[in-house]
Amino acid sequence: MNNAINVVLPGQLDTARNTIENLIKDPAVSEIFLITKEKISEGNVRTIEEANPFSTAAMKKIAESVKTDYFFLILNETDFYPGQFCFERLLNTAVETGAGICYSDYYEIKNGELESHPVIDYQLGSVRDDFDFGNGVLIRTSLFKETVERMTQDFNFAGWYNLRLLISQSSELFHLPEYLYTAIETDTRKSGEKQFDYVDPKNRQVQIEMEQALTEHLKSIGAYIQPRYNEITFDNDFPVEASVIIPVKNRVKTIGDAITSVLKQKTDFDFNIIVIDNYSNDGTTEVIEGFTAVDSRVIHIIPERKDLGIGGCWNVGLFDSRCGKFAVQLDSDDIYSDENTLKRIVEMFYAEKSAAVIGSYKLTDFQLNEIPPGIIDHREWTPENGMNNALRINGLGAPRAFYTSVLRKIKVPNISYGEDYAVGLIISRDYKIARIYEPIYYCRRWEGNSDSALSQDKVNRNNFYKDKIRTIEIFARIKKNKANA
Repeated sequence: MNNAINVVLPGQLDTARNTIENLIKDPAVSEIFLITKEKISEGNVRTIEEANPFSTAAMKKIAESVKTDYFFLILNETDFYPGQFCFERLLNTAVETGAGICYSDYYEIKNGELESHPVIDYQLGSVRDDFDFGNGVLIRTSLFKETVERMTQDFNFAGWYNLRLLISQSSELFHLPEYLYTAIETDTRKSGEKQFDYVDPKNRQVQIEMEQALTEHLKSIGAYIQPRYNEITFDNDFPVEASVIIPVKNRVKTIGDAITSVLKQKTDFDFNIIVIDNYSNDGTTEVIEGFTAVDSRVIHIIPERKDLGIGGCWNVGLFDSRCGKFAVQLDSDDIYSDENTLKRIVEMFYAEKSAAVIGSYKLTDFQLNEIPPGIIDHREWTPENGMNNALRINGLGAPRAFYTSVLRKIKVPNISYGEDYAVGLIISRDYKIARIYEPIYYCRRWEGNSDSALSQDKVNRNNFYKDKIRTIEIFARIKKNKANA
């Protein structure tokens, strides 16, 4: 085996200069290929002439260019500093494990400070197109070339995503939990700002390609779901037509606004508000009691259990005898956009005969001024392929509403992150989810939001959990398809 490796990186020569100099110094690196529009031949540096470094065309040209048994693909245009024996460690791991792709934890320089950046293990459900491999991956060249020959679609943006999904079908993607290199962090936004990138309209064409790549992958592994839905017959044995369920803990600043926005709703049916107060101690309880004293539609529940997350609180409201036919979400930070939100949601249930309705929302500050990226409408969801594309993204939208009988059968995971996503995936496997693409909800971003500025460890825990949910769901869909074959 050749112990030297080629390195492939994106960018222009001037921006990649520091990285190239660092790579040249490493004795494990034999040749460097720069994916760029300009033609360069400088020492050990060669050019792969391609405008988009992650296109299908770029993947094919990489396959034609690299010569060593393994090569390292740098995934970001940033200064990259190999650590002590970085490439040797990755190479030995790849050889010993037989993995087709190896990647590692790393250090990042953020705002001038050196910080640890751990990443997570790859699993069957790691099908997000933004899965964090860090800044680079070591790839077995023979497998890469074989996989390139299997690529049937020509993507401008989703070539790398398409390729790594194909590789995952036949080989392990191995995470080595060691800090093997350092990179400069170029995206210093908080977690709450990054999480909406996939719904930014300017990224629409990119997202279309990512969806096509995932659809091909799901078909290949037997997890693709045809748009055929179980029929819904609504039961009328409920005390009211709809219940707005609000789990809350220590939101004295916002809970009053949330409840008021529900009480302003104009409907031709009866509804109530079930507030599950998860042992607040900041005055939230007293605010809720102020509403129950003057309006019987407001139901205040302090659960018996003290081990409940948001999902567990949802179950308390869902299984309460006063819960209505449709259980409608409202986070304690947020408000409905106008007095017709509840009516529109209920009308959509009947029009579409769906088990769930998901609306759209506008991101605002606390004074309801719109903030980027503005309206989150999840137009990537289509009736034909929404239930499959849902596995690729990190959320399904808001506000969410469910036919209570269906949700009582599924039950909500007793967690405080991703519980709604888990339920949405299960429902979409068998039932229709209807969408409202106009904003009917204000999602107010402020310093108290639970996801506004998460640590890397918390981001990793959240992402690992959602990947695990996807893994379970993919197994379930494969099983369903085999049963229906």
